[in-house]
Amino acid sequence: MLEKLAGNDTITESNILELHRLFYFRIDESKAGKYRVEQVFISCTDYLPPKISDVPKLMKEFISSMPELKESLHPVHYAAKLHERIATIHPFSDGNGRTARLVMNLALLQAGYPIAIVPPILRSDYISSIRLANKGIIEPFYNFISNVEYESVRDYIRLLKHYFGK
Repeated sequence: MLEKLAGNDTITESNILELHRLFYFRIDESKAGKYRVEQVFISCTDYLPPKISDVPKLMKEFISSMPELKESLHPVHYAAKLHERIATIHPFSDGNGRTARLVMNLALLQAGYPIAIVPPILRSDYISSIRLANKGIIEPFYNFISNVEYESVRDYIRLLKHYFGK
């Protein structure tokens, strides 16, 4: 699905809902691809996601802001911003982080970049930077995502050198 959507220039609300649905339907088919209908709490953090009634409006505003964000930000920062907005709005009852990473990687693919993988060893740094982003301090998250993207590019270069020589 990411490969198919990577051929498009934009990411739509229906794309985001479909990405969530595809990985979540085997976990809870009734909630897959649908915005949450209950207040959620994120364990190990003091961040309280928006009220249920605000989610559809916040998502619409987010989707409508995407063209301007894409125009004004570097592609890696744009992808990170999409991730941050989904994680902050927290539109689903579960799977928000996975959906945010899928959307981030879709934006990277659309811009011609490889996907960014957050290795398990960096999970605590990832969580720390997204917590700061939830509080409006986005720069550490931009830096974190830029670094993991840089490592992804380096991995691709190493693979290419290995298979095709210098």
